[in-house]
Amino acid sequence: MQSSTLIAMSGGVDSAVAAYLIKTSVGSAAGATMKLSDAGANEAVSAAETARRLGIEHYVFDFSAEFSREVVDRFCSTYLNGATPNPCIYCNRKIKFGRFLERALELGYDKVATGHYAQIEYDRESGRYILLRALDRAKDQTYVLSVLNQYQLSKTLLPLGSMTKPQVRALAAELGLGAAERPESQDICFIPDHDHARFIREHTGKIPPRGKFIDTDGNVLGEHSGIINYTIGQRKGLGVSVGRPIYVCRIDAADNRVVLGGEDCLYEKRLYANELNFVALGSLAGSMRVTAKIRYSHKEVPAVITMASEHELCVEFDSPQRAITCGQTVVLYSDDAVVASGTICRVGGGGDAPAGGCQG
Repeated sequence: MQSSTLIAMSGGVDSAVAAYLIKTSVGSAAGATMKLSDAGANEAVSAAETARRLGIEHYVFDFSAEFSREVVDRFCSTYLNGATPNPCIYCNRKIKFGRFLERALELGYDKVATGHYAQIEYDRESGRYILLRALDRAKDQTYVLSVLNQYQLSKTLLPLGSMTKPQVRALAAELGLGAAERPESQDICFIPDHDHARFIREHTGKIPPRGKFIDTDGNVLGEHSGIINYTIGQRKGLGVSVGRPIYVCRIDAADNRVVLGGEDCLYEKRLYANELNFVALGSLAGSMRVTAKIRYSHKEVPAVITMASEHELCVEFDSPQRAITCGQTVVLYSDDAVVASGTICRVGGGGDAPAGGCQG
């Protein structure tokens, strides 16, 4: 029986080339565009044109309600709780490889495909699907795919994992796909003006109260304009002058305080993560040497991981890391394979009041 694949099409060059590769290799394929918010209204038009050129059927799925509930609401609540969220992570787990996969299976498709740069392989020895870095390291997206579970990985095809971005653009141009020259999206898709504080106020109807800036000794330095306006490591826009550079070191949502200090207060050797997703391993026994990435743009660094409790992982870095931020995802690698990922929930020495961190 011939397998069939539904390709997630955003209207961009990556998903267009992915659709072409799937169509020519699998045979039975169709495309679908997810309507997630009003900001992406033009994506379906572009994707439909690409599907027409490729001679495949095209669907539009309205997931705006699910997206608002699973991604936008959590984005807002995370900021309101003093942490800094990564909405792309939530979207991949719940929508792009969650609801989209469900709809594909409902329609009779066997698998889904996307234009992400990463590779998936099945390891017979462990019986697990392994998420591996893309050939094009500069475009590698294993960080944002690290939350996919074994079932999601087993149902996903990533045809661009063995290609470079220049090769993808060249193929799109050769095929006459208009998406070849479309600029890449880099920002939060549902906040096109980049003003997340305004968006949170309008979406939730909540206006975070003003509070106190304090130093690491508890001395009041001034008044902040609401904790949603700040993130760990921030220096600009504080409106506080103490005669030397100061940064946001900690956000205390419970007491509505923002702690400021010198750059030295930004460095920590330890973090704790929950919402764990083990990929290459089924679980962790003892300790393991890995490389760790604490944000999308962060360079991986050596670390040792151990289980701090049944649902919490401890990452101990070889050297202190700057601006480890609660709410962000930490991704752990062994060579090219993703070992596990989790949401950073505590930073520093452990206990109920960790140094240099933020709220769990």
